[in-house]
Amino acid sequence: MNGASREALAAARERLDALTDSTSVDAGSLADELAAVTALLDREVSLRRVLTDPAQSGEAKAELAQRLLGSQVSGSAVDLVSGLVRSRWSQSRDLVDALEQLAALADLTAAQQAGTLDSVEDELFRFGRIVTSSTELRAALTDHKAPASAKGELLGSLLGSRTAATTERLVTRLVTVPRGRSLEAGLESLSKLAAERRDRMVAVVTSAVPLSDPQKQRLGAALAKLYGRRMHLNLDVDPEVLGGIRVQVGDEVINGSIADRIEDVGRRMAS
Repeated sequence: MNGASREALAAARERLDALTDSTSVDAGSLADELAAVTALLDREVSLRRVLTDPAQSGEAKAELAQRLLGSQVSGSAVDLVSGLVRSRWSQSRDLVDALEQLAALADLTAAQQAGTLDSVEDELFRFGRIVTSSTELRAALTDHKAPASAKGELLGSLLGSRTAATTERLVTRLVTVPRGRSLEAGLESLSKLAAERRDRMVAVVTSAVPLSDPQKQRLGAALAKLYGRRMHLNLDVDPEVLGGIRVQVGDEVINGSIADRIEDVGRRMAS
């Protein structure tokens, strides 16, 4: 992607992160919904062009998306699609590419939340190597005449009991809806997304009241410096925290008030 499309995708990824921070949003279900919208817009070229038409206002396009999808997918999915169509795109196909990437990222987020992201990354890599080394398997998975259901059954027999559920979902979606890409290119793209997601640590932050933006920025920056990695904050509110804050990064749990913990982080960094 170039120019406007790249900026639109970056903004959409931030919105996806914000949505999946909420414990009320099922990232796996959201991935399925985004994949369904991807298939729709990939199939309906005229609709895709309308939703990316720069001559139409962003609000008009968002209203159209809401009318079309409001009864078909969750409010979270509608919000994401509405934000996408409000943005400007260098070419209409970029919108579909962005939706497809968001669906994959939502699935990877679900794996991260389940603690299986490392396994997913490894399994995607290993499956890519298997496909590369097996001409017969590659032919079966890329046969344009074979129905998607047959490919799905084949993948189920190969991956179902041997890999994480997210791995099977991602690979099945890629194989059954390739959208013109080679299988190898698609697997490489998924592996890169998984590696990118894995490189960022996650802090589960529970506070008595929602944190302000400055508090979130200070906490995120301090934790990133402390752990030496980019830090993503998963935010939750629990009145029983009684005015303090609880931060969990991996197996480590930090308790205390926001101000005290930020000061403690600074002391630990200096020591």
